[in-house]
Amino acid sequence: MGNFTAQCRELTRQEKIAVKKLVIDICANYDRVYGCLPLDSDCYMFGKCWTGSFCKYFQKAVLPFDPMLEASLLSTTIETRQCAVCGEDFPVRGKKAYCSDVCTAKAHRKQKRESIRKKRRQV
Repeated sequence: MGNFTAQCRELTRQEKIAVKKLVIDICANYDRVYGCLPLDSDCYMFGKCWTGSFCKYFQKAVLPFDPMLEASLLSTTIETRQCAVCGEDFPVRGKKAYCSDVCTAKAHRKQKRESIRKKRRQV
């Protein structure tokens, strides 16, 4: 068995699924028919079971699209906030209170609806 540092750990099932989804959706080096174009074989990241060494392209160009997964895989901590609408954790960026545009729209509709109800009660 190889010597693993304390930072290396086995990937969880959710992490493996998230890595595969990122490669298929975003990676410019991946083709569904041919696999990894530079290696001319299956994608290295599909067979990945442990943290540690990653495909350099994946780590630098693809992984930043999912900050939560990046923090999990690279064992770094990032400040997160819980979405007020759906309760999902998301990385803090400025004063943003919602994880997505969909949640933002839901929250604004709810605020507007309550504001109109309040106005109607006063009349």
